[in-house]
Amino acid sequence: MTDTAPQDAARLATQLAGAVRSGDRRALARAITLIESTRADHRATADALLAALLPYTGNSVRLGISGVPGVGKSTFIEAFGLHVIGLGHKVAVLAVDPSSQRTGGSILGDKTRMVDLSREANAFIRPSPAGATLGGVARRTREAMLVCEAAGFDVIVVETVGVGQSETAVADMVDLFMLLLLPAGGDELQGIKKGIVELADLVVVNKADGDLAATARHTVADYRHALALLRHGDWRVPVLSCSAFRKIGIDTVWDTIGEHKALTEANGARATRRAEQARAWLWSEIRETLIDRFRAHPAVRADLARLEAEVTAGTTIPAAAAHTLLGRFLDQTGGA
Repeated sequence: MTDTAPQDAARLATQLAGAVRSGDRRALARAITLIESTRADHRATADALLAALLPYTGNSVRLGISGVPGVGKSTFIEAFGLHVIGLGHKVAVLAVDPSSQRTGGSILGDKTRMVDLSREANAFIRPSPAGATLGGVARRTREAMLVCEAAGFDVIVVETVGVGQSETAVADMVDLFMLLLLPAGGDELQGIKKGIVELADLVVVNKADGDLAATARHTVADYRHALALLRHGDWRVPVLSCSAFRKIGIDTVWDTIGEHKALTEANGARATRRAEQARAWLWSEIRETLIDRFRAHPAVRADLARLEAEVTAGTTIPAAAAHTLLGRFLDQTGGA
């Protein structure tokens, strides 16, 4: 894409929005690529695109799925997606892969782990790198969700990079946050971060088959006991079991999601949650944009490497270096 004037950006956004709304999968992929771009001219077009699509968003079930490595997230999402498509829905999977902190690269291998689902006409799988964004999601995941909704996908699944204290941001962008667990017991139960368990609207123990079936039953019982008093408003957090590999229990998971949707729509919790998420999105974007502009500012860049080296060497206190750099930035931007 080349640099475009404001009117050209608006025209391109209108054309792309029309193609997305018509179900053009290439246009959908292009739209997400556009909103993920860091170029200033692309950002202007992306904003115009999102404005054009906004009236057609908000009608999906937004699901977030997290779990420890090896829990079978991709296998579960594929089995779940195929089940839901069989019921007449269209499923979009936004799978976020971890980025290397050294090279910035990502494997983006989710399509290779969901071969059957990727072949479905009513499925769309989009792997994106997490980059430097905390929370287990890419910075533009929220916007990608809106584009998928406008394209007619009524079930959106966001798969996070893992599980832990920093992988909880997905709960701030979905209607239901699902935590997948492995069959475990005793001390192993303590290895799950308490914070993420408390955020979960639904807990599912996967791989409940074969030699692990009995262990899975015990795990479900232990978590039901541990979460007996945990409520999200009128919703008592269920603990279920399934075998994604054998496609057992997937229907119960979907039925439970439907129960959550019906309850939260009836009591207004869904609308309230989305309103709070929109406010959180606003402040997240403000923080990210300020950091980007701070790093790119000439006055900051002139001293950043030197001050970073001094902090690393222990000759300058980090707080003093931060104040110096912020002073450079605010002086040049007219801040107080």
